[in-house]
Amino acid sequence: MEEKEVQQTEIADSNVTMPTDENAAGDTLLQEPVAEISELEKLKNELAEQKDKYIRLMAEFENFRRRTSKERLELIQTAGKDVIISLLEVIDDCDRAEKQLQTNVDIDVQKEGIQLVFNKIRSTLQNRGLKAMESIHTVFDVEKHEAITEVPAPNHKLKGKVIDEIQKGYYLNDKLIRFAKVVVGK
Repeated sequence: MEEKEVQQTEIADSNVTMPTDENAAGDTLLQEPVAEISELEKLKNELAEQKDKYIRLMAEFENFRRRTSKERLELIQTAGKDVIISLLEVIDDCDRAEKQLQTNVDIDVQKEGIQLVFNKIRSTLQNRGLKAMESIHTVFDVEKHEAITEVPAPNHKLKGKVIDEIQKGYYLNDKLIRFAKVVVGK
């Protein structure tokens, strides 16, 4: 292979040399401007991509916000559905007990039937996470108890303790949902 010697001439008032050989590549001088143009195009493409990603992300977020808002509304509307469904059996028992109260005159049988209904209500609610607070003879705690009144303690051991419970306090899944209304010994 023979190497051809490339002849170069200087352009007036410039330090740029240009090949004068007809077989030399014609883009030798154009590489720098082409690089600048491709860099600009590259930046424009990246900007367009980022804009597209941003628009899609915003649309996705708006859809997410609408969907969660709708789900939250549905959850609020049906929040107690499970508890109510589980209490329907108890309501059926109450209806049967009411019929028995009208026809049966034996008070002991009526008491027993009503006690069964009460026990069923309690067990159904306990299965759903409800737990009654034990307050009587415990130390008064403002985080759990609401003092209705203070009375003189019958003995020294009951000072500062709950003597009587007016209204029970309750926990739902170990979270306090109702304070106990109590009478405190002083």
